[in-house]
Amino acid sequence: MKQQDQRQAPAAPSVEPKRAPQFVEKMFSGFGHTAELRSGKGQRPSEHPYRPLHQSRARPGETYRLQTQLPAVRVEADSPATDVMTDLSRVTAVAIRSYATVDEAHQVMIAHGVRALFIVEADSTVLGIITSTDILGERPIQVAQRRGARRDEVLVREVMTPAELLEAMELEEVLHARVADVVASLKLSGRQHALVTESLTTDPTSRTRTVRGIFSLTQIARQLGLPPQSAHDVARTFAEIELAIGA
Repeated sequence: MKQQDQRQAPAAPSVEPKRAPQFVEKMFSGFGHTAELRSGKGQRPSEHPYRPLHQSRARPGETYRLQTQLPAVRVEADSPATDVMTDLSRVTAVAIRSYATVDEAHQVMIAHGVRALFIVEADSTVLGIITSTDILGERPIQVAQRRGARRDEVLVREVMTPAELLEAMELEEVLHARVADVVASLKLSGRQHALVTESLTTDPTSRTRTVRGIFSLTQIARQLGLPPQSAHDVARTFAEIELAIGA
């Protein structure tokens, strides 16, 4: 018998697994990080493959219609305070720069349907807040007269409420508060708005706090079901709200 050839066949060349294009990797690479930051734990990758959702086109005679804005949640005195808080983690803050004129600020308010704007620097640092009452009241006229200018030349920074004078509430306390508690707080300070802040750092010496939300007396009145109030008659608005909540 011939001796069998003990030599082994040459190994097949290894094949590298095909990699997804780089932009696809980047597109999916951040998904897990967001979940990890929210939960504090890493998450296991999905065992099911990704798949495209069913898509269709309008059939003959079929039309599309935009969803109308839903009314604000109706609240009562004992409703959670967060029901009347504008949460800036979900709603984009409407802001303007300090060198804008009061007329420009008013146009921004009208365009966005708001009665207050944040005054910010390029790095999102809040310098203050300006309300429709600040713009439409006597302050711009007084500033214009004081420096011999026209009213339309008055700048936002000249009539805004500086950040250091703003009332602010801690988010941790707000989470356990009621609508009536917020109303009482606004009345105590005599202001129509209050900030809600939180610290996003564990450093107790940090001097930076994040503006997480804002309370508006006008919004609270609307969610209590009260008719639209004059933005300038703050005393009457407080009276109407207190009557509605039985304060």
